[in-house]
Amino acid sequence: QVQLVESGGGLVQAGGSLRLSCAASGRTFSSYAMGWFRQAPGKEREFVAAISWSGGNPYYADSVKGRFTISRDNVKNTVYLQMNSLKPEDTAVYYCAAQTLAPSEYDYWGQGTQVTVSS
Repeated sequence: QVQLVESGGGLVQAGGSLRLSCAASGRTFSSYAMGWFRQAPGKEREFVAAISWSGGNPYYADSVKGRFTISRDNVKNTVYLQMNSLKPEDTAVYYCAAQTLAPSEYDYWGQGTQVTVSS
């Protein structure tokens, strides 16, 4: 079992920055990959970024590449999403997820944190 709790969301002006955190508990954090997803009102959930168990091989959706950075601290059992140059279209509920069973299959999810970017 894995429990995930996101934090760090809020309201920011376009061009601003936020850092999201996702604290994990339960299964050994350094044994599984992590990802961030988001869901805007009226839209399907979409992939944002992911990172391997070791912190290597981060990859991103094209829409956030060059603006967002995913990282993890396996001592603090936390994954981060640094979001810079935010745009109104980044407004969404952001979720972290754990990939404990199979590649590209996220089987544990957090409750989400709201990010709102005003123009």
